[in-house]
Amino acid sequence: MSTIDLNADLGEGDAYDAELLEIVSSCNVACGGHTGDAESMAATVAAAIRNGVAVGAHPGYPDPEGFGRESGFLAGDALYESLTQQVAALADIAAELGTRMTHVKPHGALYNDSVGNGHLAGIIARVTAEAHGTVSLVGMAGTEMQRAAERHRLQFVAEGFIDRAYEPDGTLVSRKKPGAVHADFSVAVAQALSLASEGRVSAINGDVIPVVVDTLCIHGDTPGAADAARRVRDALEANGIEIRAHARR
Repeated sequence: MSTIDLNADLGEGDAYDAELLEIVSSCNVACGGHTGDAESMAATVAAAIRNGVAVGAHPGYPDPEGFGRESGFLAGDALYESLTQQVAALADIAAELGTRMTHVKPHGALYNDSVGNGHLAGIIARVTAEAHGTVSLVGMAGTEMQRAAERHRLQFVAEGFIDRAYEPDGTLVSRKKPGAVHADFSVAVAQALSLASEGRVSAINGDVIPVVVDTLCIHGDTPGAADAARRVRDALEANGIEIRAHARR
């Protein structure tokens, strides 16, 4: 039986966190950059532990007013210091609650910027490599994120997206464009199956493009996220694909 990880971005104040933690195998916890504080981190990590879900940090540009979605918000030493603080905060809370942080996945504009920016990707990889224990970096395959992970000798976890549309070059369609988020759950299910079983996806222009994936993401702020995630998990398992955290393989 083949396996795939199913992850969600949580701890962002959305309504579906509790339900999603009963479905996904890994979670990425907002840790004070775009949103999140010690209380929300602890609550999310505790719930993840109860559900046997692997815990990762979801650091972003330190821009709560813009929810970390402004491209190029910060760089250099200031970004390194902010990301280090965010990741350490989540790692410390996880340790206090009796688990460990297994991975780092950047949020929003920082994620998108680092796909093609080696400088930013290098900062994220450095922060991940300096975290305590064995910590993986989650990002898009074949991008600066993967190359930075390799330079820092990190395990790289290639991510695909269930609820987002793809451009023909394999990047995500901007949320500013119509059709960027799949509102039709049947589309999300079909995309998940294609990514997990065939390693490809239909881009927004109809092109079929290859996408390497070890984990599939559904965003916690997508309307009906828990229902979509349940349908996706059921479809994957019905097709002989086991859901298992990448950290536990």
